Amino acid sequence: MNLRATFLWFVLVMACGAVVARRGADAQAVRGAGPTGPHTTWSDYGGGADASQYSALTQINRTNVSTLRVAWTYPTGDAANYLFNPIVVDEVMYVLARNNAIVALDAATGKELWVHENQRGRITTRGMNYWESKDRSERRLLYSNENRLQAIDARTGAPITSFGVNGSVDLREGLGREPADISVQSSTPGRVFEDLVILGSATNQDYDSAPGDVRAFDVRAGRLIWTFHTVPHAGEFGYDTWPKDAWKTIGGANAWAEMSIDEKRGIVYIPTASPKYNFYGANRTGANLFGDCLLALDASTGKRLWHFQMVHHDIWDYDNATAPKLLTVRHEGKTIDIVAQAGKTGFLYVFDRATGEPLWPIEERAVPRSEMPGEEAWPTQPFPLAPKPFARQSFTEKDLSPFIDDPAERARLLEDIRGARNEGMFTPPGIRPTIEMPGNNGGSNFGGAAVDPEHGTLFVVSKDFPSMLKLELGGANSAAWRGVAPMPDTPSATGAPPAPSDPVTARYKSGFGFIITSSGLSAIAPPWTTLTAYDLNTGGIKWQEPLGQIPELVSKGFKETGGHMPKVGPVVTAGGLIFTGTRDRIIRALDVDTGRVLWQAEVDAGVEGIPAVFQVKGRQYLVYCAAARATTHTHSLPGHPASTAPVAGAYVAFALPDNATR
Repeated sequence: MNLRATFLWFVLVMACGAVVARRGADAQAVRGAGPTGPHTTWSDYGGGADASQYSALTQINRTNVSTLRVAWTYPTGDAANYLFNPIVVDEVMYVLARNNAIVALDAATGKELWVHENQRGRITTRGMNYWESKDRSERRLLYSNENRLQAIDARTGAPITSFGVNGSVDLREGLGREPADISVQSSTPGRVFEDLVILGSATNQDYDSAPGDVRAFDVRAGRLIWTFHTVPHAGEFGYDTWPKDAWKTIGGANAWAEMSIDEKRGIVYIPTASPKYNFYGANRTGANLFGDCLLALDASTGKRLWHFQMVHHDIWDYDNATAPKLLTVRHEGKTIDIVAQAGKTGFLYVFDRATGEPLWPIEERAVPRSEMPGEEAWPTQPFPLAPKPFARQSFTEKDLSPFIDDPAERARLLEDIRGARNEGMFTPPGIRPTIEMPGNNGGSNFGGAAVDPEHGTLFVVSKDFPSMLKLELGGANSAAWRGVAPMPDTPSATGAPPAPSDPVTARYKSGFGFIITSSGLSAIAPPWTTLTAYDLNTGGIKWQEPLGQIPELVSKGFKETGGHMPKVGPVVTAGGLIFTGTRDRIIRALDVDTGRVLWQAEVDAGVEGIPAVFQVKGRQYLVYCAAARATTHTHSLPGHPASTAPVAGAYVAFALPDNATR
């Protein structure tokens, strides 16, 4: 080939490449109706398949965020409690509202386009999945409703009857249990990878829960493509970490929360929950893989690539509830793609994304033995040596809240704390009370972390919420320890546990609760909720600030308490901002470098879940689902009637003034 021919061939290749790149960019621009490039759209739950909760848009930034104004609102239309993360495709926003109907809105105006009425009942509450064919001739929304996976047309809201059986797939089938006896639907939507939708499940919390299989279904026909057994079957890796044939009777170890996908590598990262029953495991001796793990699976086949178990033989309900976060960092002079998992334990676990090797050492340490008959608590648990924990991991009488004004109540709480077994975060539950900190509802939870994937920074919302556990034969769950719902009477703290004839088949239950005061606030000194910024290039904490407030305490001059019982997800933007809302009805924009609040606005209802950030017709929007009960107390506890008050909720869109975007 002569020089001229070589040059022409090179020009032709470059031109073809430009056409392909332009077509890809055009398709992405159409899908997101805005700028092109990574993290510029919001067509997936949490902003993208990688669950980064990050937007590369910069129109709203530190210099102008103070001018944000309400652009439009759309009422949810009933008194229900919503925490839905909207998705946006082709200038259309999809939300949940009006008696759990799916609603399509004009993303620039909030105008209602169509409504798909809810025909059954309980629908996926936190988000949904969007899928389109390569030629865009097919566009679908996929979500779960009453234990069924359903598909509807994203353009019209019409059911797609060719999917499954008359438009749905029964998720209870194929699990080795009687479908009528189990519930498996999660409130989070799973993930779409190519032509698959990958789903976890939310099994119940009791002994007879369903197995926590992770499954992938074909998005066109609803056909099951692969299954990963989190309670392994005979011959599968991890089978020997359970009693024989445990999968036939024991459930849980499920992925009820969020998952993340490295689309380039084709790996899905799945955090799993505790095996069931949560607090007594005599019937499931062993380490119990794959409970409380971070799983790395081949997204196309479900094959296990690697795993790490954060809690062996969990008897504390220390689920991994937050999406694994995918970042790129500089570590020991090398550029490494990592995955970081925040836990209820308050630990942040960081691994090489491809190999599963920890970036910093994780040490197995001896932990206390169980006092319960038949219970074989695992003798060690993993403790990351870095990064430092983002939550407090102990609760003693020295940590009691200064806001307990009643001397008698303070004395009772001190008596409870002093009488409890309290040997650290892995103190096994027993017949005498045991203290659990950060608590089974503490640490990081769903939606609770966001990243700047290019700069190696991670931000995590955490609550410090100590619990008290106490086992008894056939006992029932309680809502709180002192103040609201005292624990049931059981044998004395120094007495031996009741001795069942067969500890393996005995069903101890936990009277468990949050250690709260008569006001409904946690008994630990604030801050109750924090936002922590990590630099994962170094493993260091950049800053940590309280997130949210308690209006009753603000009126008395106490502002740095953090909120109470948050279920909020932050979003990071390339404009140098972190956006988040709290149940005190306040929406905030914080500086990513300092945590300082740069802007805030009050809305008409509490804010839970993850906001959406997107751009339509040259204008960047920020949309919150402000439809949660605005109480700042433990809203599920008896004795707090304000927690059941109707919610006048709405989706609220913010944007810069029109003249600021030109």
